[in-house]
Amino acid sequence: MKKAMTDIGNRLREVREYLNLTQQFVSKQSGIPRTAISAIESGKRKVDSIELAKLAKLYNYPVSYFLGESDTSQDETFAKLYRAAGNLDENDRQELVRFAEFLRHSGRQKQSSQELEK
Repeated sequence: MKKAMTDIGNRLREVREYLNLTQQFVSKQSGIPRTAISAIESGKRKVDSIELAKLAKLYNYPVSYFLGESDTSQDETFAKLYRAAGNLDENDRQELVRFAEFLRHSGRQKQSSQELEK
């Protein structure tokens, strides 16, 4: 049980730091005391389900990521793209969509070419 608490706490800390958020900011936004966030992240305190749901929503990550229950590589990629796109103006977001479509189609063409060569 201690390892699970530490693993969840580590994931919460890593995501918070990746997002460049302070414990104080997270405390204000979530209503969870900063000292509790510190204790959770260090594995000294359990996180309850309501707290975990609040933190997951604030961080824009699925709860399952913090529980270590899912392969989140795709979820993480989408979350990173979403956060990056949020800082762009409308024209740049449209350009990002066009680029994603280009990559999707060029990937299919590569795959089709490789299959034809076989």
